[in-house]
Amino acid sequence: MTADDQKRAAGEAAAALAEAGMKVGLGTGSTAAWFVKALAARELDIRCTPTSRATADLGAGLGLRMFELDDLGELDLTVDGADEIGPGLSLIKGGGAALLREKLVWEASRRCVVIADAAKKVSTLGAFPLPIEVIPFGHRSTQARICDALVECDIGIAPRLRMKDGAPVLTDNGNYIYDAACGRIAEPALLAGVLKSVTGVVDHGLFLDLADIAMIGTASGVVTIEP
Repeated sequence: MTADDQKRAAGEAAAALAEAGMKVGLGTGSTAAWFVKALAARELDIRCTPTSRATADLGAGLGLRMFELDDLGELDLTVDGADEIGPGLSLIKGGGAALLREKLVWEASRRCVVIADAAKKVSTLGAFPLPIEVIPFGHRSTQARICDALVECDIGIAPRLRMKDGAPVLTDNGNYIYDAACGRIAEPALLAGVLKSVTGVVDHGLFLDLADIAMIGTASGVVTIEP
């Protein structure tokens, strides 16, 4: 199976968890898109909230009923992809620049399922650069404070502003993304707390103690992992 085959298998398996009457959070990215498509194909009576404009457009185009998070309140289920899945289902997310909305939807959900292809499962987080969402005002000063925060966690690299077509990438919230190529994150919880305390940082892509299960597509089928 190719990586895309594995993503599709995981997305379809996760779609089977949805039941009529549920309020469902829809993730962002290539793997989450397979879930959205499989969910729409089931034609259930459900209400959905998206984690990005791209997902909102995809879901609405497939006939899913889309609502704002505040209109739904607590969600029954959220399914989303990840850039890395580490020990205890610790995650790095944000490659698609939707990490803040994703985290808000995850934290509003009673059950969170992460789906991925086999390559996303790692023994230690950090090979994928950690996305950090910051407000544009004074972002270079914020970058300097992020550097200091990383040094506190024995990570001596400078985060890089994410660019596209010669301009900073803008999130759906109008913010910038800095990517920190940590290499190895020995203490994710420590780093998460230190980054969150930096003025100018809106949030970061470390998703800790949020995923209830992982459904990972492999060459031999979908494997379910618990923390």
